[in-house]
Amino acid sequence: MPNAARIRHFIGGGGSLRLERCSSLPSLPSLAQVRTRSSSEHVSSLLQSFKDFCMVDLQLKENTAHRHMQRIEALLNNAEKPISTITKEDLRNYLLRIKENCDPYTYKNHLGSLKRFFRDFMNRKGLVETFQFPKIPFELKTAPSIDELRKFYEALETDRDRALFLLYATTGLRESELVNLERENIDFEKRMIIPNKLPNETKHTYVTFYNEEAERILRKYLSTCNNDGAKLFTIKRKSVNKMFKRTAKKCGIRITPKMLRDWFCNQMGELGVQDRYIDAFCGRVPKSILARHYTDYSPNRLKRIYDKAELKVLSWRLKMNITVLPYKRAQKWYKTKKPYPCYY
Repeated sequence: MPNAARIRHFIGGGGSLRLERCSSLPSLPSLAQVRTRSSSEHVSSLLQSFKDFCMVDLQLKENTAHRHMQRIEALLNNAEKPISTITKEDLRNYLLRIKENCDPYTYKNHLGSLKRFFRDFMNRKGLVETFQFPKIPFELKTAPSIDELRKFYEALETDRDRALFLLYATTGLRESELVNLERENIDFEKRMIIPNKLPNETKHTYVTFYNEEAERILRKYLSTCNNDGAKLFTIKRKSVNKMFKRTAKKCGIRITPKMLRDWFCNQMGELGVQDRYIDAFCGRVPKSILARHYTDYSPNRLKRIYDKAELKVLSWRLKMNITVLPYKRAQKWYKTKKPYPCYY
């Protein structure tokens, strides 16, 4: 007997058709279930094709393409209708709910994904051409203080976490750039980092450096870790965020890798480093004509500029307070030529 849930065959004279059930065999899915499964497979295939389109045609990073795909998937789940039948009114209602419940940054990200999908991928420009990006309000940033950085650092649990913290604070690297660093990207003798080139048009990388504080804890971490692979840190971006959140909850001070990047830019500016060199350390494209065409960005020159700034994270407060010491005591301290005390 064939393997089927329902077997139709003629029984008896007259050739009457009768349906006989085989209880030992699984039941066939209904027509509605078949259509649902087929539609789900089609949507999954379409979303994967959209992700490939973002990575190949638009040259976006895999993480960015994946986030675009997730937002379109959320739209389809919300609409509960085939993609071909989605109208501008459906998109307007969807964006309205996002606008009412989310901040302008989230709205901008969702609208950007819709434009990528319908305008660029589906060639349905008319659905999204009237939707404008919101004006992002300017927000004044406040960098964490030295005392907050030191307190946060002391709450970190492992040498790996401390190395990540100091490298974020002294290099100006983006969160993903530091996580994706490989050993071959680092010149340990010069304390120089040359990150891998990013495969997109909005983010750039060049050359940056780290200070003596970060060098000491990095060497300590590398001497004790069991990582023989190419990557410097065997940790993912999500795990880094969880580590920073866990430490913030422990010490009561909120600090993120992005805030350390902002602190780096602010502190280097206070130390007298010109904006165009700070942009080079952070991988930003120079804006002025002078910075673009008439500035020397050779690694040796950037190294001299970085070292001259004498950027400190943990020992900064002690160095600044030397000016309030009595003259004789300060003079005696300078004659010793001892390094500034640091916290490790």
